[in-house]
Amino acid sequence: MTPRHLLVIGAQRSGTTYLHRALDDHPQITMARPARPEPKFFLAPGSERATPEEYRAALFAHATDEKLLGEKSTSYIESAAAAQRAAAVVPDAIVLVMLRDPVARAVSNWRFSSASGMEERALEQALADNLQGPRRWDPAVTSVSPFAYLERGRYANYLGPWLAAFPDSMHVLFFEHLVGSVSALSDLYVAIGVDATTPALATERVNSSDGTAPALSSQLLTQLDEYFRDSDERLTSLLGRELPWRSAGTPAG
Repeated sequence: MTPRHLLVIGAQRSGTTYLHRALDDHPQITMARPARPEPKFFLAPGSERATPEEYRAALFAHATDEKLLGEKSTSYIESAAAAQRAAAVVPDAIVLVMLRDPVARAVSNWRFSSASGMEERALEQALADNLQGPRRWDPAVTSVSPFAYLERGRYANYLGPWLAAFPDSMHVLFFEHLVGSVSALSDLYVAIGVDATTPALATERVNSSDGTAPALSSQLLTQLDEYFRDSDERLTSLLGRELPWRSAGTPAG
């Protein structure tokens, strides 16, 4: 039986490494090798001309008899071209999107960029600057901007091309619901067509950014709440369900 494909497309710093491990731990799923750097197969111009067999040969030579072959490339969510290329090669793919409170995601993104030596500004300054507009970055160094702390959390701006390309097989997951939840992971397995089971990492966090970070001022938190409000409202409408970080009328962050 020909395996089906699975694409974890993002968002960055939203628990996708945890999700990758949860998928790879399942006996009926194998994820692309190597995992790092992320494959980004469909970011390459011309990749839409690959055959499914060429795609599998490039990333899944290690596969045996698994039902699902998965790739995690978190840059995909920001690329409409990647959505079109993936649909041309693996039109039956299951697409998974992990989303997170956009303020928490922004803080995690800043921590990652700082630890990687790309960011020298303090958290409050970096986010305040970002409210004024994007910062220039070198695409020869990273496939997407390491400084898009806020833009990247406006999720409604990115999902359209992927929903158009995979209208019946895209699943939007929430970090707040999935990470550490045995039942949520089991439900996800069933939803993507494999057996329900309990992975070893069910109560772990991978690549977590929950360590100490500078507190944000109440003024900046208010500005961030307003910045994300319209996008969150559009996302709620798009998905037809409440966002965990906006539940019970609470503001983002």
